[in-house]
Amino acid sequence: MPNTVSFNGSYPNITVSQTYYERAKGLIPAIAQTLAKGPGQYVKGVAPVFVKNGKGSHVWDVDGNEYIDYNMGIGPLSLGYRYDKVDNAIKAQMEDGIVYSLVHPLEVEVAELIRDVVPNAEMVRYSKTGADVTSAAIRLARAYTGKSKVLCCGYHGWHDWYISVTDRNKGIPEQAQELTYTINYNDIDSVIDSIDDEIACIILEPVVFEAPKDDFLHKLRKICDDNGIVLIFDEMWTGFRLAVGGAQEYFGVKADLACFSKAVANGMPISVLTGRKDVMQLCEKDIFFFTTFGGEALSLAATKATIEELRDKNVPQYLAEKGRKLKDGYNAIAEQLGIDYTKCSGFDCRTIMTFDASAGNPLEMKSLVQQELIKRGILWGGFHNMSYSHTDEDIDYTLSVYSEVLPILKKAVDEKNVAGYLKGEPVEAVFRKTINFHTKPKQKANV
Repeated sequence: MPNTVSFNGSYPNITVSQTYYERAKGLIPAIAQTLAKGPGQYVKGVAPVFVKNGKGSHVWDVDGNEYIDYNMGIGPLSLGYRYDKVDNAIKAQMEDGIVYSLVHPLEVEVAELIRDVVPNAEMVRYSKTGADVTSAAIRLARAYTGKSKVLCCGYHGWHDWYISVTDRNKGIPEQAQELTYTINYNDIDSVIDSIDDEIACIILEPVVFEAPKDDFLHKLRKICDDNGIVLIFDEMWTGFRLAVGGAQEYFGVKADLACFSKAVANGMPISVLTGRKDVMQLCEKDIFFFTTFGGEALSLAATKATIEELRDKNVPQYLAEKGRKLKDGYNAIAEQLGIDYTKCSGFDCRTIMTFDASAGNPLEMKSLVQQELIKRGILWGGFHNMSYSHTDEDIDYTLSVYSEVLPILKKAVDEKNVAGYLKGEPVEAVFRKTINFHTKPKQKANV
């Protein structure tokens, strides 16, 4: 019978998953539509490739194996799978329709709600994916400033202006590559050294896992003010998680434009661009940012229900409390075992497990932990992406699993044979270069 969430005696049977995988090969490039969901991010031959359903914080793969899910759709499921209030809002809207030939009232109602909870959200536009609204924000910044170059920090989607600075930039003209450059997080000098008269905007994830130091975000705000640069926060991960109002509320720093998706609709496809009215109003006549499905009503109904639930139940506080318990528990187990080459870090609502190369191949160590978690009914990609559906029972069980799995890692490392413990191919890196890449030459800047 299929594995359940328990200390199973064997690895899950993934026969049906493998059958779908074989059907997808040669038909769907990279197998998955989202790279982080793809088979390259899981131990091949052990991990499921295809999932069938979910409820709360648990999912079931196509073979019927059950797992506690700490990926949560790679971010969107802030409340959990099949969350009643959101699903009921979608079903109710379905009775009236999905898309229309005129504007739907939900477009106004949701915009008003976002304006009320997100700082500086003076105007609001919708689209479908995070890359849509980050790219629209770049176009707005260029239109507003009359300048063309972009400084970025973090991950911002698949469009040319951003992906040109990664090592997956084939197919992008050199002219586009020379308009975007990277800065380093918490390195204000890397920002100052990159400023010149052609910088239209700075776009960054306000935090990923490392906290801002020495007033980094506040200093960034001042640099932008002093140099006529538009400051854009990419809040795909921080929005509605750190606080209902996102990083702007949490850190007390206002961006000129802010971009949201993922957590805002508990899984329905929508993204949101917000910001200062004098910048945003350029969407009316000066730039073109329109899409047929921007006002799709099912996603708007889900957004309204999700934001209300996040606000009324103070979900960000819940995510932080449960995530902190996992983070502290993981680190305590590692400390008790005397292993200093793995730790859990990051903001409590979203943490990451890292593995130090001094002890071996980090991807192999991560793969071994993942492999043993999957056997015991936990779907894990090296993160704790917390949702409102994760229970104390889930967390207590997960910590008990870590207490069993981390000693296996220690034994493998002590034997210098982590690869020998793997039952399949290890996970792959998404990008080979993510920092100190395509940085701008030092400029003579007066900031």
